Amino acid sequence: MKVEALNCPNCGASVADKSVHCNHCNSRLKTMSCSSCFGTIFEGSKFCPLCGSKAVASNVIDEKNLGDCPRCKVKMQLIEVDEIKLSECERCEGIWSDVDTFEAICASRENQSAILKKLDEILHHPKFERVQYVPCPNCKQLMNRSNFARVSGIVIDTCKEHGVWFDAEELPRIIGFIRKGGMEYSRQKEKANLEAEREKLRAEKFKASVDRFKHESRSDIPNSKTSYAVRDFIDFILG
Repeated sequence: MKVEALNCPNCGASVADKSVHCNHCNSRLKTMSCSSCFGTIFEGSKFCPLCGSKAVASNVIDEKNLGDCPRCKVKMQLIEVDEIKLSECERCEGIWSDVDTFEAICASRENQSAILKKLDEILHHPKFERVQYVPCPNCKQLMNRSNFARVSGIVIDTCKEHGVWFDAEELPRIIGFIRKGGMEYSRQKEKANLEAEREKLRAEKFKASVDRFKHESRSDIPNSKTSYAVRDFIDFILG
């Protein structure tokens, strides 16, 4: 297959067909994503250099009202991979997703593959900022920080109403966690913790029943509640 000669739109230097950044001026090159193999297609190419499929519309969408990056305070751009749309900050390479889109990524292995491929292409030099609370791009309220699935070790920023913010490389790490069975591990650990809590409550109830039984058995007061204490104790044992 003949590979077309392509040039950087910023400095005019020749660039390879699969380049994401210009090697001369380091400008970000707009790319398309192949819907067949999810390979990178440089804007201007007619075919995917990996599988030969015909190139389709650019995956970088010019859309207003995307909001500003909560870290860099610059306007984000919308990227589209297959039917998944995410907002991305070109400066820090953070990703913003609404809740429904994030759930769709987590639930579909095909979507995970597409996103991993695309993010592998666009993540260039991740910049790690100091830990701090950041505002939601939509409502501007400070988001909550939480450990994804409680056991992943990946702390993300979430707005319950509007979406999730991922610093550079956090979304690929979450997808990797899910693919390695992390969600099932999280469920099993949660189940074990819940059972341990129930066992603790049962032990406390048993101790309370024993203490009440001993107390009522020693009572010298007429018409004491000994029978009720015994009944409670037996009900607990049978339960």
